[in-house]
Amino acid sequence: MKSDFKRYPLTFILIASSSIVYLFSAWFSQSLIDIELQTLVDMGALYGPLTVIKGEWWRLFSAMFLHGGMTHLLMNMVSLYLIGRGAEAYFDTKSYLSIYFFSGLIGGLVSLYIHPVSVGVGASGAIFGVFGALAGFFLAHRERIASHTQAFMKDFAIIIVINLVIGLSVPSIDISAHIGGLIVGFMGGFVLSKNPKWIWIYSMSMVLLILLSISYLPHQYVQTLF
Repeated sequence: MKSDFKRYPLTFILIASSSIVYLFSAWFSQSLIDIELQTLVDMGALYGPLTVIKGEWWRLFSAMFLHGGMTHLLMNMVSLYLIGRGAEAYFDTKSYLSIYFFSGLIGGLVSLYIHPVSVGVGASGAIFGVFGALAGFFLAHRERIASHTQAFMKDFAIIIVINLVIGLSVPSIDISAHIGGLIVGFMGGFVLSKNPKWIWIYSMSMVLLILLSISYLPHQYVQTLF
């Protein structure tokens, strides 16, 4: 029997990447439990004035691998381990990675729009995208796997409600990125489970959405912040 790593290499590589970045951030912050805000900003956290006003759009990518503390990291990595393996079993490599990164990037853009001066980090938007992709997969194939679909959608609804409650009750959790990632992942999961060859349509649509957002946000920030 293959080990989990050989069966789900992408999920483990993503987990390892965030964990390694966290160790570097802990070293710079001189704390393994909580990472200083300035360290996160220096390492590439989302921060509106830098990301949007100064055009440091690379932060949309780097922020996905940063986490604010050990609890934050563990929650996200355990979620990715549980959800990512299922998605990796149902989707090919290109589809899985496209869904993960587009969900994280667009979730970050949603966060920048809703919270222009907050510091944002974490893989939550991308992870919710993977979760949404599974929902899209089961919905697309609901007639063939009806019993599995019903069970998953029930669990899906419960987890979404729990995360909404937690997100609304804990100010430091950015639920906007979760929702943005979830929607992007759901669309990708539904489309790509129908036909993986449609990845170019999905990818081009997401790239266009990202470019439109990048062109719009500076104008919105000027009106909001100045």
